[in-house]
Amino acid sequence: MFWKPAVTVETGVFRRSVGLFPTGVVIVTSVQGDDHVALTANSFTSVSLDPPLVLICVERIARFCEVVLDAGVWGVSVLAGDQVEVSRAYSRRGRPTPDQFHPWTHSLGVQTGCVLLDDALATLECRTTAVVDGGDHVILIGEVLSLATPRPQADPLIYFFGRYRSLT
Repeated sequence: MFWKPAVTVETGVFRRSVGLFPTGVVIVTSVQGDDHVALTANSFTSVSLDPPLVLICVERIARFCEVVLDAGVWGVSVLAGDQVEVSRAYSRRGRPTPDQFHPWTHSLGVQTGCVLLDDALATLECRTTAVVDGGDHVILIGEVLSLATPRPQADPLIYFFGRYRSLT
């Protein structure tokens, strides 16, 4: 039996409704050759402990999407409450990519070569294991290849109802 919506859902109402679910904020990176790309996302979650899997949702029209699909690897930096400007920087469409990581200390992941932010709460390197159609987004499921927790005691950056929040 297939599920069919009873009514048409207006996009703005849907966006406001799901915005009532608080989420963490991450920077997702990928690399292809010398081309490093990044985006801000709040659609990140763990999927499985054994094997360790996570997922992200990437808008199809984002330049990041083509690179990460081709590369098959990505990095995740979980942002702390004091990293709002980092989040804003990577959420801007059409920003120049040369030197985009320069303002923040970062390292290249040993497993993937993807940029990882040194001041993140946690960092993960992932290899794509599945790609699922998600409407105007692509859902990437990835196996966690490595992880670190540079600042596990810091408060997380939270996004709720269209605004950044913190626990304090």
